[in-house]
Amino acid sequence: MNSITFQAGAGILNRELKVFGGFLAVFGLVFYLPVGVARFDNALQEGLALTKGYAREHVLLCLVPALFIAGGIGTFVSQASVMRYLGPKANPALAYGVASVSGAILAVCSCTVLPLFGGIWMRGAGLGPATAFLYSGPAINVLAVVLTARVLGLELGVARAIGAVSFSVIVGLVMHGVFRREEQAKAAAAAAMPAVAARRPLWQTVLFFGSMVGVLVFANWSPPAEPAGLGAAIHAWKWPLTGGFAAGLGLSLGLWFGFKWRELTLAAMPVGLLSLVFPHSPLAAFITGCAALAVLCARNEGEGREWLDATWTLGKQIFPLLLAGVFLSGILLGRPGHEGLMPSEWVSRSVGGNSLRANFFSSVVGAFMYFATLTEVPILQGLIGAGMGRGPALALLLAGPALSLPSMLVLRSILGTRKTIVYVALVVVMAALAGLAGGVWLK
Repeated sequence: MNSITFQAGAGILNRELKVFGGFLAVFGLVFYLPVGVARFDNALQEGLALTKGYAREHVLLCLVPALFIAGGIGTFVSQASVMRYLGPKANPALAYGVASVSGAILAVCSCTVLPLFGGIWMRGAGLGPATAFLYSGPAINVLAVVLTARVLGLELGVARAIGAVSFSVIVGLVMHGVFRREEQAKAAAAAAMPAVAARRPLWQTVLFFGSMVGVLVFANWSPPAEPAGLGAAIHAWKWPLTGGFAAGLGLSLGLWFGFKWRELTLAAMPVGLLSLVFPHSPLAAFITGCAALAVLCARNEGEGREWLDATWTLGKQIFPLLLAGVFLSGILLGRPGHEGLMPSEWVSRSVGGNSLRANFFSSVVGAFMYFATLTEVPILQGLIGAGMGRGPALALLLAGPALSLPSMLVLRSILGTRKTIVYVALVVVMAALAGLAGGVWLK
């Protein structure tokens, strides 16, 4: 009895000592903060500025629609369908083919792709195809590849396109191979599950998700480098196109998902009114539309409520980590054209030439820095002008858009520490080696 009491007391003491150690660590950090030092104060400002920019430019237009899509995957897409096309035992050519070209459709950043990845992963997608999708989503961006070719040169644009597509497949295959036993156990467990009949025909589900993807893509369509051409025409009509896909979403909800037409009409009225009254401020109508969709889901018992719950669950998991990661990234690396704690001249000095060290350094910096969609091109244009080698530039293009410190923090909460470390290491090492090889070809 005394032994049991002693062990219980020792356990309590150890736990309290850990708490006390945590208090001491936080107190020491706050006590010795270098407030008043110019670089530290500027880094804090950069962290806040980057977080503010992310909140304004990406949360409402990118992250919220992506969360609704991910929640819809968890609610409306059967696990059997995901396992058939992306599961561990799916046809490899089909699974990796679908995953590796997804970025051509989804022009999203490394953070926005996370809810979509989480949605297919939780529905049973194999680790290989899922991580291929995770990489390809932000990396294989047609707009970014075209902009790279126009601004940085055709050779660099072609090298980026080839590297991104091949990387997505290689990363997926290696991840599957490293965690093969877990994938086999997952496939066996899925095979033992009873088949569940689909609630509706596949074509209805495809049109439903197609409308949401259309909203995500066109609401975030960036202005092209030149004021003429198809990209410029789409940008000029981006909000009417977004509204058209939103109307298609409303029709699908009324026709196939049991939402009441009266409620859908009432929800659409303020959105349409705001778009007419404030045609040059479409964000008000967009926010109102997202809020109206959430209310409609809350009032729709069954699938609608399940959809909202799944979306909210992912939002709680992802959003705080993203904001914390963006803030920390801003403190360390600053924003484009602004310095954080790390002086930009360190980067410029370290990525000249085409050595392994320069390519590896470029790959690591790119992996930890946060790039909004398309911003990597003007950043690289400035770095190349400051003496950056074309090989390290390619390494940054292959690692930067697909990874960031915020995405790593969120990915760890979804996949766990081991899988996240292996995935990040794969991307960093492969990007550095591709930069080294590309630097020879791009001379």
